[in-house]
Amino acid sequence: MNSIRVRLGVLGLALLTGFSTPTAASATEAAPSPTVEERRLDRAVPQEILRRSGFDTVAPRFARALDEARSYAQARRAVVREGTQLWRRAVDRAQGRGPADGDLSRDDDRPLYWARLALTREVRTWEPEFGLTDGQRTALLGELERTSRGRTAIGYPHGKGLKRILVTGFDPFTLDRDIRISNPSGATALALDGTVIETADGPARIETAVFPVRWQDFTEGTVERTLRPHLPEVDLFTTVSQGRVGRFDVERTNGAWRGGFADNDNIGRTETVPVTDPASQPQWTTTTLPYRAIVTADTGRFPVYDNTGVTEIPAGGTEPVVRPDGPTPGSTARAGGGGDYLSNEIAYRATLLRDRLGLHDRLPGGHVHTPVLQFGTGNTTEVTDPEFVRNRLDIIAQVRTILRVAAEES
Repeated sequence: MNSIRVRLGVLGLALLTGFSTPTAASATEAAPSPTVEERRLDRAVPQEILRRSGFDTVAPRFARALDEARSYAQARRAVVREGTQLWRRAVDRAQGRGPADGDLSRDDDRPLYWARLALTREVRTWEPEFGLTDGQRTALLGELERTSRGRTAIGYPHGKGLKRILVTGFDPFTLDRDIRISNPSGATALALDGTVIETADGPARIETAVFPVRWQDFTEGTVERTLRPHLPEVDLFTTVSQGRVGRFDVERTNGAWRGGFADNDNIGRTETVPVTDPASQPQWTTTTLPYRAIVTADTGRFPVYDNTGVTEIPAGGTEPVVRPDGPTPGSTARAGGGGDYLSNEIAYRATLLRDRLGLHDRLPGGHVHTPVLQFGTGNTTEVTDPEFVRNRLDIIAQVRTILRVAAEES
């Protein structure tokens, strides 16, 4: 509405003076169109998920807050406030605090995902009367991403005797294959954020964040910006993502290669993982999680494997070769144990950052793949079912137990 008033006022001024005057959109930059990821919002399933969780009220409230902003500074404050509240609301819902506001189970990660996209679409298409440059719009989107993904909420109590654990999850992905998809790693992040687990060595506090499934965000350093302030102060970290059917994997080795699979914006990348200082970039990084203890412990109903396989181009060779026991000296990465998609890349980036910070020998860290989250037999259309919820709850509980085992061995 504000932008309409501006355009009408400018048109009247032009008619009175006889001169052509640029509109607000042409004086700054026109608002871009929604992304591929954001355009999925208008489909029936996302709207049902938002409605059945009560998160359908988030975007309209945010739109009103933007409409009331009279400057970029006011808009930025609104974005930070709403993004922070969205993360906190999702965590509270997952952990049983406050009303459920709908009949979807509280452990569901999808309301946060779709509500966040509704907010980013509002920012991306907003045309305020005071004008907005491309740089300002990008900055607002960045603030929204940071706050609504839990990155700005990471913090540990001061004092001794409390271990610190950092865990990351992912958004749902492959949504054009099945738009109902939930990601158990994202659900785990919501369920565990700010919680304390009791270990044989005392309590351990868990802090979490959720990452996008987009190559460009990783290229721009979102992993390093999120983890760098915290790795020196934590006692354990693990990145988590959805992996194979019916099993957990502790990934032994991560590779410096992007295999080209399309992300949530339907963009693929086939290249060496781009990092700062590529001259010193290794082809492989390794886990420092206590994998032997994890795979032998009774952590839950899904089996847990020490996954040592990789795909490499051997030194002097030209064709990829699968190596079940890990890479050979001088080889070039083509897939880590976790593949060549963003789960492998977050593991590679996190463990490379660990090593570049000089923490390899003192900080346990690596990647855990959860089982694929499956719907119940015969469910091809409903957004949830009892088996789907049971599988997600069991995965969350097993990740919590894996973290306890890892903390006790660290």
